[in-house]
Formats: sequence, structure tokens, C-alpha cells
Amino acid sequence: MNNPAPQTEPWTIQRLLDWTTDYFQRHGTPSPRLDAEVLLAESATCSRIDLYTRFDEVAEETTKVAFRELVRRRAEGTPVAYLVGHREFYSLNFHVTSNVLIPRPETEFVVIGLLDRVGESASTERPIRIADVGTGSGILAVCAALNVDGAHVTAIDTSEPALEIARYNAKQHGVTESIEFVRGDLLTTLDQSVEFDFVISNPPYVSEEEYQELDDHEPRQALVSGKNGTETIAQLIPQAAERLRTGGWLIMELSPMIAEPVVELLQVDGRFQDIALTKDLAQHPRVVQARRV
Repeated sequence: MNNPAPQTEPWTIQRLLDWTTDYFQRHGTPSPRLDAEVLLAESATCSRIDLYTRFDEVAEETTKVAFRELVRRRAEGTPVAYLVGHREFYSLNFHVTSNVLIPRPETEFVVIGLLDRVGESASTERPIRIADVGTGSGILAVCAALNVDGAHVTAIDTSEPALEIARYNAKQHGVTESIEFVRGDLLTTLDQSVEFDFVISNPPYVSEEEYQELDDHEPRQALVSGKNGTETIAQLIPQAAERLRTGGWLIMELSPMIAEPVVELLQVDGRFQDIALTKDLAQHPRVVQARRV
């Protein structure tokens, strides 16, 4: 009598996660388990937390097909945020596509710096005016509108596709009425009479040389500033000085590699004081703040 053929082990949620984590590790993915969980949750149309209660559940065929395609693209290098179309930032969920940078935890220090300075400011009857230069997906503009009472935010970007995503995110978070979206290059296209209390920005600050070492899935124009990495910031500093009210603040994210040159640019301009660098969780200088004299 012939022995029966061995049964194939079923693809449970647990088995899918374990196999994919190992697969991503072999492909050098930086966060293999997290990526596997996010992609499987997306494929199964559930939350990551829900996966933990479904480890023994056999995955549906539609889930396996969708998951297989996402895993393939992730192994080829496509960022998870682009695959699932969203990313968390400052405890909020934001829609993202390949037209914008993927929100990063380091950028939250710009929001924290803004809220700290708002808290120190003397109250006024007029709205606090904030310019978000290079808004991208709108994360800084939306967080400012949500957390600064009565704020009027101007969100600026050179990319119309990026502005469309920013508008969508503003609508999703209910702050459309608080944000004006402007297509333009830094602050040059704004009405010359408009003054701001705060200029915040996550500008391009990657040098051409640094860019050669980076994953190139994100939009180049949002990353690369030029040969030195300071070119965009060097343009923004004098423009911000012209547009900030006396006592207003310029708050920018930067690369630790250009922190000292940026401080020098602010000092040379001569219209800023109280220049300070904020370190990120890795203790690298990540945000610069400066007050308009």
C-alpha cells in the first residue's frame, strides 16, 4: 500500500510573518519584522495589532496574493510607506506617494520646537501666522494647524503633485480652512506685505555626494540641495529674515553634516539671534532655531 502524500503545512498568519521576516533579513531590509507586519496587515485589511490575535488563522488566498506582491516589491527596495500609501507622524496618519518624502521621526523635532516657541510667545489677538516652506505631504502644516490655536498656515511647495497630497491630508485631518496652499519657490512667490511669526521647514539638505549613497525611491528634488547640501537653506535664511516679524522664529530641519555651516550662515546674515541646535534621539544635531532680531 502506498503511503499517503505528506500534507503541506498551511500558511497561517504566524508562518507568513516568520517566513517573510527571514526573507527580508536575507535581503538586508533594515526592519524585517516590522515591514512584514505592516505589509501583511495591509494585505489582510486589518491593523497590525489584529495580527497578534490571528497567528493561528490560515490566511485567505486573496491575502496571500496581495501580500506576495508587496513582499516582492519591498525586497526590490520600494519603501513600505509607498507600498501601503500612508505613514504615521506625530501620532497622526498621513497619506504618502512617491511624489513626496516619507515622514521621518526626526522631523517631529521641528513640530516640538514650534510648539515650544509658541508656548513662550506673548498672546496676541491676531492669528499666529506660520509658513511651512517645502511642505511636501503637509505633515508640518497639518500639525501646526492642529496644535496652534487660531493659526493661519501657508504651505508652500514647488511641486503641484505634492500640494495635492498635502491638501488631501489637510482635509483628512479637518484643517483645510486653516491652511493656504501655494505653489512657489521658497518664499519668493508670496505677497511681499505678508509677515510671519514662524517660518518652519524641512528643506532639501542632502549634498550631491551624499545622494549617491541613498535609496533613490524618494523624489530627488525634495532631498538634494546641491554640491554642499546648504544651498537651499542659504537661500531660505535671508528670505525668512525679510518675512519674519521682529521676535519671530525660523525653525528648520537639517543634516548633522551641515549643522555648523548653517549656524555660520545665520550668524553672517546678522538678523538672527538666540541660534540653537536641537539634537535628535541619536544625539545628532537635527533642528536649528533662530530668532529674528
